[in-house]
Amino acid sequence: MKNLIYKTIFLFGFLFVLGACEEDVMVELNPDANTVVSLSPSTVVLLEDNAAANATTVSWTEPDFGFDAAATYTIMIDFHGGTFATPQTVTVGNNLSKVFTVAELNSKLLALGVSADEATQIDIKVETKLSNYKKMYSAPITMNVTAYSTLLDLSTNWGVVGSATPGSWGSTPTTPIQDIPFWTTSTAGVYVAYGTVRTGEIKFRLDNAWTTNYGGPGMSGTLVAGGSNIAITAGTYKFTVNTNNMTYTVVPYTWGIVGSGALNGWGAPDAKLYYNSYADDWRAVVTLLDGEIKFRFNEDWAVNYGDNGNNGSLEASGDNIPVSAGHYLVIFNPVTLEYSLEEMDVWGLVGDGTPTGWGTLPDIKFIPDFGINEGVYYINGVTLTAGGFIKVRQNDAWGLNYGDTGNNGSLEANGDNIPVPATGMYNVKINMNDPKTINLYPFQ
Repeated sequence: MKNLIYKTIFLFGFLFVLGACEEDVMVELNPDANTVVSLSPSTVVLLEDNAAANATTVSWTEPDFGFDAAATYTIMIDFHGGTFATPQTVTVGNNLSKVFTVAELNSKLLALGVSADEATQIDIKVETKLSNYKKMYSAPITMNVTAYSTLLDLSTNWGVVGSATPGSWGSTPTTPIQDIPFWTTSTAGVYVAYGTVRTGEIKFRLDNAWTTNYGGPGMSGTLVAGGSNIAITAGTYKFTVNTNNMTYTVVPYTWGIVGSGALNGWGAPDAKLYYNSYADDWRAVVTLLDGEIKFRFNEDWAVNYGDNGNNGSLEASGDNIPVSAGHYLVIFNPVTLEYSLEEMDVWGLVGDGTPTGWGTLPDIKFIPDFGINEGVYYINGVTLTAGGFIKVRQNDAWGLNYGDTGNNGSLEANGDNIPVPATGMYNVKINMNDPKTINLYPFQ
């Protein structure tokens, strides 16, 4: 019996020592671990007619970490010789290669700032992420590319006008807000518009004029030349006009970002996305937190998208998308179910004249002009309060900020606070090219 007790004590003692040894095992990263990137092909001329075709394959070797590691990879794109301070990025999970379609690569190049129809050298490298604290980078490899312009012209001469719209019943010299614009669709004679309105009335008209205009009666869905005003309640809507059968529809319509990585968490209001007619997609400039996000329709879970595999392709009711804290341009396409999150410097409106105050909450973000007006930014439909002041600053910080010394519409670095002239909703436009300017357009 005594021997059995001794043996039992010895066995437990041995297991204890073994467990202690296992806990003390130190894992060290192989100092020679590296990633080698290759391109096939490394010279491409991108053509819009081949948008769906494969353009190039970026592949890389798996580093010899010296231990089993669950690494994730991100492709980074910059101009040749660039520092990769603000690269275009594509997250590919644990894959060791990425096939870029012509359209996908072209989109990244244009977002980088590559000029269309000009042969350009870019550098590509791969980030290997082992944890939030350990990242490795490959040597860059150079690619010769020629991009094409993807700016669409979906404009029409139709618009939504009325007391419910920002421009009320017509633009004035002091408030040059045009009608909410309609855009062409894939069906001739069918046009769509997206806009946020107040409770009031609307009509549809051509050329921002009254020569040709259509109304109700009521919400009948039938267009009547010179018809009665159509009552509408405050909200964000998709307006559709069909001139083939002279009908119309008005339905609630928003796309937004929700989640622990969004400022309002998993509940409404979602971070709103805005329609970009130049690429027929939806975009937003947002501040995100460390967490997860999803895309959803009309602030409801009936239609929502996540990303199974975290590869930039969305699936209905898919997995939550992990995000890191920062400022992003978010691009979302509900047709192709592609999306991207691109870190960028952002401009925001701050001050006690805004709903978010002097920085207790993230600034209200300006949206870049997604067309040809580089350096021009907008905020549409922000409520400002008389007696308060506003300023423009970058990245929710005071390192780079602008005010208006003299209150004459020009922006000066560290300039005076800008007084809000009257309480109400405004469209705000800033031009950050020299000379820098700001315009406040009150809703009529």
